[in-house]
Order: sequence, then C-alpha cells, then structure tokens
Amino acid sequence: MSRHTIRQGSCCTGLCTALLLFASLTVSAQGPKLNKEQLDQLVARIALYPDPLLAQVLAASTHWEQIPEAAAWAQQHSNLTGDALAAAIQADNLPWDPTVIALLPFPSVLQMMAQDLAWTEQLGTAVLEQKADVMEAVQRMRKKARDYGYLQSNGYVNVVTEGNYIEVLPAEPNLIYVPVYDPVIVFARPAGRLAIGAAITWGPAITISTAFAPWGWLNPVIFWPRHEVIFDRGVWGPVWGTRSTYVHPYFHPWVHGPGPRVERHVRR
Repeated sequence: MSRHTIRQGSCCTGLCTALLLFASLTVSAQGPKLNKEQLDQLVARIALYPDPLLAQVLAASTHWEQIPEAAAWAQQHSNLTGDALAAAIQADNLPWDPTVIALLPFPSVLQMMAQDLAWTEQLGTAVLEQKADVMEAVQRMRKKARDYGYLQSNGYVNVVTEGNYIEVLPAEPNLIYVPVYDPVIVFARPAGRLAIGAAITWGPAITISTAFAPWGWLNPVIFWPRHEVIFDRGVWGPVWGTRSTYVHPYFHPWVHGPGPRVERHVRR
C-alpha cells in the first residue's frame, strides 16, 4: 500500500515539475517586456499610419509567420484593386488569418513587414503582451511629429486631437494613403526649428470598398483612451495564449468555402 502511495506521489511530482518547466519555457519564449524607449523605436515606422490601417497592421503582426506568403500573394496580384481584388481573395480561399488578409490591398506594407520579419514578430508579441504600452508609444511618436511640424492635416489625412490623443483619419472615407517617411527625420527636432518640406510623402490611393467587410474593413477604428482596436463594432483582443484560437468579433459572419481551413468569425 505504501509503495503504491509513493508511486502516486512520484508521478504527481514529476507531472507538476513538467508543468512548471513548460510554463517557464512559455514565459521565456515570449521574452521580457519592452521599455518605453524600445517601444518608441518599435512603432516609429508605422506610428503615422492612418488609424484604420494602423489597426490592421497591429492585428496582422500577431500572425507574423503568415506575412511572407501573404506578401508574395499581394505582389503577384498587385494589378488588382477594389472589388476585383476582393473577388480574387474569395476565389483563392486564402488560408491566412483575416487580419493578414485585410492587408492584401497594401502590398508595400506587407512587403515591409515580410522583409523585416524579426521586427514584425517583435511588434506582434508586444501587441499580444503590451497592447496598451504599444498604443501609448504610438501616441508619443505622433506628438513628436506634430510638435515638430511634420504631422498635419492635408489632402490625405485629417489629424485630430481628442483629449490627450491624436487621431490620424483618412481625409476621405474608404480612401487610404500609406505615408512614407524617415523616422530619423520626422521624430527629431528640425535644425533651425523649421520642419523639412516633403518629409512625409504618400503612396497611391487605396480604395477599400464594402467588398472587404469580411476581413474587418467595416469601420475599423482605434479607441485610444481605452487602448482598444475595434473591428466592425467588436473589440479585438487576443493575448499570447489565445493567438491561435481567438475568434474575431466581426459584425458580418463569414465562412471559408471548401478547403483546408474553415473558420467562423462571429460578433461577441
């Protein structure tokens, strides 16, 4: 009887040790949290993106392993835009997370993320573990660019200050331009206190029609005071442990057709 008890205790001890070791490895795999300076550097290249596009980039970065294939597909179909592109996406029954598919109209953004996959993974990890800190870093960088005279309303975006937060909104609904800039310039005090002209240029207009609603493009917004990304009136909120199982809060449910992946996205 005592031997049986000892065997049970040994088994329990071994199991507990294994679980603790697994938990330790999981934590270490995520790495230490980033400080303010590291976060500022991390978000610098995307901080001036219009809020709807920024929301999609933050979400898509949490599936960094899917970005290279998505970038390649986007390049191969760069001749398609609008409804034709949405139809091609549906026809190919693409297997990636909807947040990644949402960036297919933006080949240059996906290419940037694919070319520096280490940065994309670091951003995605930070979003999963430190979403509020990431968003505050974006705000710090925006305030620098605004204070130095670089971030201003124009024909591409409206720069709106709401309380302590700066929103960058498309000047025209459903028409998004990707800003191109050097973080070294726009986030540093200009010499002679005069901002460098044309420090921010803009890519071609990207039209996001209602055909892209299945992938979170029905009014994506960032609610800055609560550090929330909102897609189709639902709060997007996966964390590290739910990255692969998270159900997206999309207002319009949709299901992939026949294929290797069937994923349902329902409103919460």
